[in-house]
Amino acid sequence: MTAPKNDAKKSPAVKSLERERREQDKQADTLEQELEEGLEDSFPASDPVSVTSSSIPGGPKKKQK
Repeated sequence: MTAPKNDAKKSPAVKSLERERREQDKQADTLEQELEEGLEDSFPASDPVSVTSSSIPGGPKKKQK
């Protein structure tokens, strides 16, 4: 049994699944591009590039008197 090639014959669930997969592919491509840019910007370096952020939320600590 082969899948229908015409979008009109596809169920809403199939269309939704295909749309989600396209969006996931775009996100993966974006992460790949960010990693490549990071590698190019940091070459040569001794530390590996991290795509994730390592910031700590919150403001500076208040000085005690």
